[in-house]
Parts: sequence; structure tokens; C-alpha cells
Amino acid sequence: MPKVKANNVTLNYEEQGAGEPLLLIPYLSADNACYAFQVAEYAKTFTCITMDLRGTGESDKPEGPYTTELLADDIAAFVQALGLTRVHVAGLSLGAATGMWLAAKYPEKVKSLSLHSAWTKTDLFLKTVIEGWQLMAKSMESVQEMVIKFIFPWCFTPDLYAEKPEFIQSLGDFVRSRPAQSKTAFLEQSNAVIAHDAEAQLARISAPTQITFGRHDLLTSTRFAERMTSKIRNSELLVFEQCSHGPIYESVEEFNQKTLAFLKRHIGQQSAAS
Repeated sequence: MPKVKANNVTLNYEEQGAGEPLLLIPYLSADNACYAFQVAEYAKTFTCITMDLRGTGESDKPEGPYTTELLADDIAAFVQALGLTRVHVAGLSLGAATGMWLAAKYPEKVKSLSLHSAWTKTDLFLKTVIEGWQLMAKSMESVQEMVIKFIFPWCFTPDLYAEKPEFIQSLGDFVRSRPAQSKTAFLEQSNAVIAHDAEAQLARISAPTQITFGRHDLLTSTRFAERMTSKIRNSELLVFEQCSHGPIYESVEEFNQKTLAFLKRHIGQQSAAS
């Protein structure tokens, strides 16, 4: 896969499909392949650009500290290095937090914004959970096994575990098949999650924005919804009623259909920042 130098780091990426560029930002510990179920559909309409953030996959893994603002700076430089003017931007969890900063700080680069399982500022509950993951990452043999055993249950509903255990197993196998993230890189990335605070930036977002949550999500629950919808002026809210933190896996068809409908509505349109 190709690589480019951006913001003093080399970033690995993949490009599929044809149409307006759609940049998909990975979540915590994930690499560019994490949106495989979405790219299969999105690439029929968009040129899908999936990347490895600093600290993941085959991108550089410099020492920290990492912040969501720094990750957004990387992506802004990445978009420029690819010779792109404006892109549709989508991300889940850490990817959404990074997307917030990108759209606020570089509004001229963002044509539409899709924020899935996002949060505006890390609260005590989320901080406590992430610190627990950090403790487990330090004590376990690999970050991959920690993700499967300790992060997965926060991402999926008990019903999914009960009804589709083979699917949970396949997702675990998928995680194990990807380039391993070091414990140091995981700690740097998760510290960015803990430090995330974009509340003062939301009013700067001018791109049309879709905000989605899983009804059963505890990590980034709908407790954050009003903070986003009240400050991002051109936003719309969607809740996936049967999902937790990871609707991209738990309800693939519904997620793809409803998010693609939003993206298609903004093909060819000019943003307020243009």
C-alpha cells in the first residue's frame, strides 16, 4: 500500500473506489482495514481513503504525547500531500473525535462530516474505562488480546454475543490478523482519548454533519448528543436502536444504508466554508 510523508510522519493508506474522496479515520488501536464492511458499499459511490493513524498499522510510531488535535493536524497534512482540496470525512470513536478537530480547525478541507459514537470531552466515566484498558494492556501479552477480551464487550451488545458467537470469533480473528500495535503506541493513543476536549471547537464546524450513536452504548452514549447538536449548526442526529458502540459491525446493513444516504446528499455541494 502507498505511503506519504505528512506532518513529519509517514502515513500508510489505501484507496478504493471512484467518485468524490471520502476519508475514513480509524478508531482506537485499529488500522486502515477497520472499515472493511463500509468500504465494500461506500466505494461504489466514493473514492474511499482509509489510513493508519500515527502509532498504528504500518504508519510511523513516534514518541508522544499524542492528542486528537495532533492526529487532525496529521490528517490535514495528509490530505494536502495527496493533492486533495476537500474531502468527506467519517470516523468512529477516536476517529470521530479526530474528525471534530479536523473539521473545526481546517473547515476548508471538509465537505461533509460523519461522527459515529463520538464524544465532545472525556468525562470521568469514560476516563475510568480507558484507564482500565491501559492497565490491562500493560499486564497482557498483546494489545490485540486485550482488545478482544476487554474492549469488545464495550463495543457490542450481549445479544450479539449470545446470538452470533461465531461472528464475534471472526472479529477476534480479524484483529489478530492485522499488524500488532505496541503497548507503548496503545498507551499514547489512549492518552489522546483521555485528554480529548473539543467542546470549544464545535461552533467552528461548518460542514454538514451526521451524528450517530448506538442506543446501548455506555462509552459514548447519547449523553453527548445535545452538546453536539446544539453547537454544530448544520447537524442531524441518528440513533441505531439495536447497537452499542460498534454499529459498523453490529448492524452493517442498516449502518451502511443510513450513513451512505447522508453522504450521497452532499455529493457536489459546496460547504459553508467554501
